[in-house]
Amino acid sequence: MPLTTFQREILAVVAESRSPDSYLAGGAAIHFSPNSIRFSNDLDFFHDSTERVATAFADDSRLLESAGITISIELSQPGFIRATVARDSESTRIDWAHDSAWRFMPPVRDELGGYVLHEVDLAINKVLALAGRDEPRDFVDILYVHEHVLPVAALIWAAVGKDPGFSPLSLIELLKRRGRVRPEEIARLDLARPFDLVSAREAWSSALEDADAFARSRPADETGCLYYAATLDKFVVPDPDRILDDQRVTPHWGRPGGVIPRAVAE
Repeated sequence: MPLTTFQREILAVVAESRSPDSYLAGGAAIHFSPNSIRFSNDLDFFHDSTERVATAFADDSRLLESAGITISIELSQPGFIRATVARDSESTRIDWAHDSAWRFMPPVRDELGGYVLHEVDLAINKVLALAGRDEPRDFVDILYVHEHVLPVAALIWAAVGKDPGFSPLSLIELLKRRGRVRPEEIARLDLARPFDLVSAREAWSSALEDADAFARSRPADETGCLYYAATLDKFVVPDPDRILDDQRVTPHWGRPGGVIPRAVAE
């Protein structure tokens, strides 16, 4: 994301505490690229267990205090700690939280942040977050991942693998109620460039129409997967008019810890 200088300094300080079970996630990780659109006002570190939250917070606190950064705890409970960290006039919020270890890909090693949740899992988490709340920042983020990571059609199809309480069509119906944000709500976000709300709403409507058509085109036994194209070495939305083998595309399923996709045999 367009991280602030202070946030980048924090990530560098605590990078040695990060690991595949303690990684950067949330909005800051989605917009990690310098050319992305939204600044986040916090850093979210996710962990695979409640106990890991406590040990990561202790390790990070030691590193931050050694760097002259103060820590003010706002909330502390098993599996979740929120604090404001500050130095001089600069500050940001950090959340240390427990999240499910179930994901599609392993976390990615990053030179600045240590470990970051893979972009497809970040995008899928954002779909589920938007389904559960109507936050302007989530609407901005979902359109960003739709354009830069993977189309919403594929994200919705995969999201029900992480949350089996949904079907693709029920999730689409819920998401149709989102995106009704007002210009003044967008204006309160810290954006790197102007956000065209009219175009965004049109893009969102079109994305959901595509998602509905895609969901109706796929067999039920593939519900909850991503689709990996070996020849492109990336996840894709497969052509519904061609069988997967002809496209060199295979279903990719999530599991605890995530898994690297395997190429289709020649």
